[in-house]
Amino acid sequence: MIVYRIVSHEFSGSLKASGRPARWNSADHIMIYTAGSISLACLENVVHRSSEGLSGFFKIMVIKIPDDLSCDVIPLSDLPENWADFTSVNITRLLGDKWLKSKTAIILQVPSAIVSQESNYLINPDHYDFNKIHLIETRDFNFDKRIK
Repeated sequence: MIVYRIVSHEFSGSLKASGRPARWNSADHIMIYTAGSISLACLENVVHRSSEGLSGFFKIMVIKIPDDLSCDVIPLSDLPENWADFTSVNITRLLGDKWLKSKTAIILQVPSAIVSQESNYLINPDHYDFNKIHLIETRDFNFDKRIK
């Protein structure tokens, strides 16, 4: 499987995460967020940045996840109706933190809060299979100036 991550160029050289809290993890619970398509990776960035924040120098990270690696799934049907609301972030963070600790799989497939019919793929860098996931390419990426 190929997944994508769009980051500021200074963070594009390796597979790392900041440890800052996000939708599926609490502070200091490290996970790498990726998307199933470049367009979804773009949307995920757009909703979290101001128009000024989209004018920097960005890279698309193209990441290869071998098909034989373990993947857990949180289907949309298992989430409460309001799971994508910011007020429900503690629900998704608890699920993500629990998954990280369990190490049952290297990948967690979750619905996108922006386009729930599409998936994001969360990577546990503390999993014993992490060294099998590879950054295979980085490419320049420019957000269209018509966005925001």
